[in-house]
Amino acid sequence: MIKLLIVDDHAIVRSGLKQLFLLMGDIVVAGEASNGAEALEALRNEQFDLLLLDLTMPGISGIGLIGHIRAINTKVPILVLSMHCELQVAKRALQAGASGFVTKGCMPDTLVNAVRNVASGGRFVDPVISEQMMFEKRVPGENAPHERLSERELHVMKLIALGKSIKEIANELFISNKTISTHKARVMQKMNFQSSAEMIRYAADYGLVE
Repeated sequence: MIKLLIVDDHAIVRSGLKQLFLLMGDIVVAGEASNGAEALEALRNEQFDLLLLDLTMPGISGIGLIGHIRAINTKVPILVLSMHCELQVAKRALQAGASGFVTKGCMPDTLVNAVRNVASGGRFVDPVISEQMMFEKRVPGENAPHERLSERELHVMKLIALGKSIKEIANELFISNKTISTHKARVMQKMNFQSSAEMIRYAADYGLVE
């Protein structure tokens, strides 16, 4: 019997998952958590065979939560169940210590197979993500897009992604607000970002900030 801990901030999602696994003869939902803090507490108090983890929740979540889980429990297999279907998100989750990644748009049979595979020590990647991996362009010697930035531009980009304002960054780097704004504008132009939100998302996807 696979003892499962479901971590998702939406009660209706947890309820639906419980109904699905109730139909299986070898999977039991032994615990639930609606946020990262509850998940960590549950892992401290009980042993589970698999952690089914949503990445986007209030408080500690995402790749950072996987790191916290690994700090207190290095063995429990983690299967990410995410609304995100971007290749970079899946890669970062797997690199952080997850053993599998499936999207919330997958078929029930796919999720059940993923749970069984990961719980038994295997790895599983949603076919949607696998297809992206298969057809990902790999050009020998090609660098990540942000490597075209200067050292100062990259530093400014990271600080913006951390949520710091132009004034805060200027004070930290001991340069003017205007200079920081210029660096930001160059980053936007070189990276073809349309908004600061795109910049922040890129930084997260490429592991530039935690």
